[in-house]
Amino acid sequence: MVKALVLAAGAGTRLRPLTYETPKPMVPVVNRPVLHHVLDNLLRHGIKEVAVNLFAHADQVRGYCGDGSRWSLKINYSLEPKLMGTAGAVKRMEDFLKDSPFFVMSGDGLSDIDLTAMLDFHRRRRALATIAVKAVDVRFEYGVTNMDASGRIKGFLEKPSWGQVFSNKVNTGIYLCEPEVLRYIPRHRIYDFGHELWPKLLKLRKPIYAFECAGYWTDVGNLSEYRRSQIDALDRKIRINIPGTQVRRGIWIEGGSRINPKAVLHAPCLIGKGCRIEAGAQVGPYTVVGDRAVICARANLKNCILFDNVTVGRHVHLSNCILGANGNVKENISVYEAAVLNIRQ
Repeated sequence: MVKALVLAAGAGTRLRPLTYETPKPMVPVVNRPVLHHVLDNLLRHGIKEVAVNLFAHADQVRGYCGDGSRWSLKINYSLEPKLMGTAGAVKRMEDFLKDSPFFVMSGDGLSDIDLTAMLDFHRRRRALATIAVKAVDVRFEYGVTNMDASGRIKGFLEKPSWGQVFSNKVNTGIYLCEPEVLRYIPRHRIYDFGHELWPKLLKLRKPIYAFECAGYWTDVGNLSEYRRSQIDALDRKIRINIPGTQVRRGIWIEGGSRINPKAVLHAPCLIGKGCRIEAGAQVGPYTVVGDRAVICARANLKNCILFDNVTVGRHVHLSNCILGANGNVKENISVYEAAVLNIRQ
């Protein structure tokens, strides 16, 4: 039985200040943590046993995911006293992973990758390891791969400069490994896939292949990519579960929300559970409103992301803003092109 390890221990420094109080895998995309969508995709492809490594804000991740039963999964946890690197995290779970092929997934990567097709590709190539790659336009922010016509990897470079780029196929951080890979990772050491393990295996001429995924993938690693992931999800560019009922095309509303008949919702948008939208308020397009939010009379929200328990005051205009959990924006102000975080009374 194929298993998976989801890497959810990173500090998320590039997403600060969002990640001062929320671990990066728990940052919401369409009102569900990125990690939730990762687990959804694993279940979609029949993977039932998952391990999750933890470090920053570990209690939040464990508290949300529990034993995995909400996904019909069995989840094990690996709490790292200090970060061990991507491959070091895998080595710590050797006993869990040693009996079958296993996926390694990034807990902050949003993707609908076809893991079944990747497994079939891996087996047909008799690969020791397979790396999911994606063609992108902006190349220098990610590790890139160079491969032959069969998909066998000939070279790999972590986050190169423009002068070093030799491919537009980037490493997504989604791997499929045979248990033999565990032999090449040292114990009790910080160890990384990109900088250490893959170069070692290439030097040993081990069969490492690249599987080019045709589906959606983005690294929700900075504020611009985070915003883009919300837009893409609302535009249905990714196979992702948007919660709530689609009351009309492009407008989703979760249970228990009260929306005044004189409020206006512009598609696409999502209203979370237990919200109150008052008369004259305008929400959307491309706005996601978290649970239990209050949007007061004549407020106007465009291209915004609101976390849970937010209040937006009367006549407030927000454009391209992110408002953190429990935030409160008082009346009669306008904020444009900015992240608005944890403004409280």
